[in-house]
Amino acid sequence: MTGQGRGGAAVLERPTGAGARNGGVPARRAVIRWAWRLLRREWRQQLLILALITVAVAGTFVGSAVATNTPPQPGAAFGTASDMATLRPGPHLSAQIAAIAHRFGQVDVIENQTIQFPGSVLTYSVRAQNPHGPFGQPMLSLTSGHYPVGAGQVALTSGLASELRLKIGDTWRWAGTARHVVGIVANPQDLLQWFALVAPGQVSAPTQVTVLFDAQGANSHALGANPHALGLNVQSRRSSAQPNVINPVTISLAAATLGMVLIALVGVGGFTVLAQRRLRSIGMLGAQGATDANIGLVVRANGFATGVVGAVAGFALGLAAWLAYRPQAEASAHHVMGAFHLPWLVIIVSMLLAVLAAYLAAARPARAIARVPIVAALAGRPPAPRQVRRWAGPTGVVLLVVAFFLIGLASEQATSSAAGQGNKSTLYLGLVIGLVALCAGVVLIGPSCLALLARATLRAPVVIRLAVRDLARYRARSGAALGAISLSLLIAVIICVISAARFGNVMDYVGPNLASNQLAVYPNQLVSNPGAQETGAQLAAMAAETRGIAASLASRNVVRLETTDSALQRATGGRNWYGPVYVATTQLLRAYGITAAQVNPDSDILTMRPGLSSLTRMQLLYGGTKFGPPGSNSPCPPINCVADPKIQEVSALPSGTSAPNTVITEHAVRQLHLTTTTAGWLIQTPDSLTAGQISAAQHAAALAGLRVETRNNIPTLGEIIDVATVFGILLALGILAMSVGLLRSETASDVRVLAATGAGSTARRAISASTAGALAFVGAVVGVAAGYVAAIGFFRTNQLDTLTSLTSIPVGNLLLILVGMPVVAAIGGWLFGGREPSAIARRPLE
Repeated sequence: MTGQGRGGAAVLERPTGAGARNGGVPARRAVIRWAWRLLRREWRQQLLILALITVAVAGTFVGSAVATNTPPQPGAAFGTASDMATLRPGPHLSAQIAAIAHRFGQVDVIENQTIQFPGSVLTYSVRAQNPHGPFGQPMLSLTSGHYPVGAGQVALTSGLASELRLKIGDTWRWAGTARHVVGIVANPQDLLQWFALVAPGQVSAPTQVTVLFDAQGANSHALGANPHALGLNVQSRRSSAQPNVINPVTISLAAATLGMVLIALVGVGGFTVLAQRRLRSIGMLGAQGATDANIGLVVRANGFATGVVGAVAGFALGLAAWLAYRPQAEASAHHVMGAFHLPWLVIIVSMLLAVLAAYLAAARPARAIARVPIVAALAGRPPAPRQVRRWAGPTGVVLLVVAFFLIGLASEQATSSAAGQGNKSTLYLGLVIGLVALCAGVVLIGPSCLALLARATLRAPVVIRLAVRDLARYRARSGAALGAISLSLLIAVIICVISAARFGNVMDYVGPNLASNQLAVYPNQLVSNPGAQETGAQLAAMAAETRGIAASLASRNVVRLETTDSALQRATGGRNWYGPVYVATTQLLRAYGITAAQVNPDSDILTMRPGLSSLTRMQLLYGGTKFGPPGSNSPCPPINCVADPKIQEVSALPSGTSAPNTVITEHAVRQLHLTTTTAGWLIQTPDSLTAGQISAAQHAAALAGLRVETRNNIPTLGEIIDVATVFGILLALGILAMSVGLLRSETASDVRVLAATGAGSTARRAISASTAGALAFVGAVVGVAAGYVAAIGFFRTNQLDTLTSLTSIPVGNLLLILVGMPVVAAIGGWLFGGREPSAIARRPLE
């Protein structure tokens, strides 16, 4: 059929028939086959979208597998049983086991006797267990050799065999009996356990007896009228597993959902570009009688096929990565992880979400391409983009306000739940809906900010005005890329701001406990019982052993750590003090190069924590009643508290959380008549400690009744926010790069006009750079603003926390997001925008 178009030109229209309006199943099948062939032929043009989906699914696969398998499996101590009874050794032990077997049938008895290494505080256990018992088989695995049989055989764990310097075929002596080592075994649920496995009945004096049985759930309390009187401690697998809504599965699903939202937003631009590249082919399809539904099905089927291919490829990549990483994960988690013990729900849902995200991303370009007239499609003219809806901006603002209050409500419920009150359902629901509203608000409000940017660049050079004007006029087509950029930066900003607010509080100092060349030594009794008192002779002997450990490490720098019955606290309900408060002895100050002239004579506290000296309403507590009522705004009684002690910041003190980063001066000790006690010793070596040195020091300390603390792997605040910033910027730049085709198509008409008037590659570069820089800048501003909306909403329930925590602004990281990322995007647009698009010579002027 033909009709009159503009200027009297004939316009081809798709024929309408009396039969099936969409051509029926054969037409849909033909269109789907054609879309699949196009994907196979033009997969390179869709490589970025395929790569994004593949990486997202693979990342979800590996991340959820690690998160699910790393924590110890609940009920690991039960084996395959549903119930477990722990019995006290005594004359009635056999009768108790017989009673359980009589009442519940089959039982599996495991006997353990704790043995101490000669001259050491280290212990191991001798375990009598049937390797083929009805319930305990998952708690044993054979590494080499065979399980012990009879009285003359034993199997050792690899760690114990190494410590005893034994191997298969050697003789192990215990309790006056020589036993041949016949195997190496392990507990798959805890690879750190050291034990010697003997045959059942070979432990004559067990210190603990565990009985595994199956009580069918209903009779777990039917062990007698008073099971405690029988010496029974009964546990059920069901009761020991505490349900928690915030678990690895829900966290992984939330991360996968957010990732697929980003994929969908990026995919809108990608499928728009692909649809525009196929305009002539689609025009030919329409000229042959295809309906609007068939035309739209081409793009939607392509999106569905892309999602399926990406999901399958992501599954294969994720499975391969998991199998390769699993041995390292087992070594880190210290328990065996099944190769296919995977969160299949998360994996399958993530694959379905990937397919759904790709399909929905293709649906919008499908509708737009179906409205293109056949003549325009054959000419290769893309559809005119629609104006953004006017209600999008105000709706986005409303959603941000709703998110602000919902996140605040979740924070209130979290505080109440910590105090044993509150409703966890309200907490989870408010947090989830608040985050969804926050993301939706960011996506809706971002395009409206482009209009404000266009007004701000009215006096800019013409190429910049052209680029920004097109973004502002046709916000509907650039809004998807802008929303994806804003969301990626929102994640980074939330991590930065929340981390700075949570960990930037000097009262709750975080980071590594010690430097890599530091080693803390504590009396073993004080670690297990902080109120214990060592005698002077014992402390002298321990100090001598500590100096010996330091000498073995080629160090003479040993500082005695003294503590008092004192603590710091804030009277306004802020977070309690985290970390020890040692005494600023002359030896300690000298060890860090602090002279007496650098210390104010009237200072009570010395600290390296920046900002601690400026906090108000601080309290130095001492005596028997240190901790008064929380939230009290009145000065504490002068008997056991010093209100607003004089705090001096000294940067030379060490920064570790277990190191003396905050110390009470000897002036305060004398004024308050405090008693000092030795808490340990700090050794500082010339170089970083090696694993062998740490192991030797731990062994020497154990022999002397001491314990050793070395550097942990806790990241510093700076490392946390730096990683989050780099992650957000790289993700945003990657999304921006994936939208290059769409950005070039947006400015095609302007480039065509400029080329006709004599403009060269410089103008094209400037337009591309301006478009990329503008999107990056607006995305950064929206992401930072929304991140602070979430942070203020979370902390608004406590005015003090809001004022003190949110003032810890990561200025450098935010400037890197707000300024550095747009600059990098503009430079990238300039470098890759100089090539003349082939469409300039091929498409007519409109």
